[in-house]
Amino acid sequence: MAQTLREPENEFVTFWNDVLVPKFVRYKHVLVGGLSQHSDAIFPRLEVNPGERVLDAGAGFGDTAIMLARRVGPSGHVTAMDCCDAFLDFGRRDAAAAGIANIDFVEADVQTAPFAADRDLVFSRFGTMFFQNPVAAMRNLGRALKPGGRFTMIVWRRIEDNPWLGAAKAIALRHLPPPGEDAQTCGPGPFSMASEDLVRAQMKAVGLERVSFERVDAPVRMGDSIEDAIGFQMALGPAGEVVREAGEVPDAKRAAIEADLAEMLAPHVTADGVYMGSSSWVVSARKPQ
Repeated sequence: MAQTLREPENEFVTFWNDVLVPKFVRYKHVLVGGLSQHSDAIFPRLEVNPGERVLDAGAGFGDTAIMLARRVGPSGHVTAMDCCDAFLDFGRRDAAAAGIANIDFVEADVQTAPFAADRDLVFSRFGTMFFQNPVAAMRNLGRALKPGGRFTMIVWRRIEDNPWLGAAKAIALRHLPPPGEDAQTCGPGPFSMASEDLVRAQMKAVGLERVSFERVDAPVRMGDSIEDAIGFQMALGPAGEVVREAGEVPDAKRAAIEADLAEMLAPHVTADGVYMGSSSWVVSARKPQ
C-alpha cells in the first residue's frame, strides 16, 4: 500500500530525492545485495515475533521490510518508511510479487513523522547516520515504541574500518580538492555514528536503556566487475562526494582517478564480483517499561 505523510522538505531530504536517488537506483545491486550481509548476520538472532508491529525506518528499497514482514507473519504488520518514494516503489513491487500484504510503504521523514506508541520494534539498516539532528530524530522514533519496545539499528563504524569506502576516497583526494564547508550533503554522513561513546550518549539522551553494541565485519560486494565498482565509487560514497563537489572534472584527471581505482581494486576481484572489507555496529536498546 502506498501512503505519504509528506511535509515541507529540508535541504537533506531534497538532496536525497534530487541528486542521490537516480544514483542509488543505478547501483541498487550494490546497495541491497552488497550490504545485505550486515543485516543477514543478525536477522536470524533478531527478536521479531509473530503478530508484532514493526517500523523499518529509512527502509530504502524495502528488502529488510519484506524480511521483517515474513517474520511477523499475517497477524503482524510492518511500516516501511522512507523520505524517497522512488525507493519505496521497488519495495511495493517486490512485496506484491511475493504476495506479502502486511506492509505499508509510507513516504515520510522519520525524523518528524507523527507516531503512536504501538510498535514492538523499530529497525533501521544504514539509515540513522544521516539524521540532521540525531537525538531529536531518535527521540521521535522512540515515540513509536510501546513501553518495553525494542530499537535496533545498523550503522557504519569508522571510515578506517571500512576500506571499501575509505580507500577510494583517499585515491580521489590525490587528484581533487576536498569538499568545502558549503558542499551539498545528504546529512551528517555515513560515519557519523561510528563512535560507541557518542551513540551511547545519544541513546541516553533519548531515554532508551540496555544499550548494546555488536561489531559485524563482512565483505561488501562492490560491483559485478572492476568497471562496475569504479562507477559506483565515482558516483556515491565519500569518493563520489569528492568527485561531485569538484564540479567539471577534466577528462585527464577522471582517467587518472579511474586508473588508480582499478589498480587498488584488482586484488579484490573474484569470480563473483569485487569484494572489500567493511565493518558496522549493530546497536540495540529498549524503551523503559
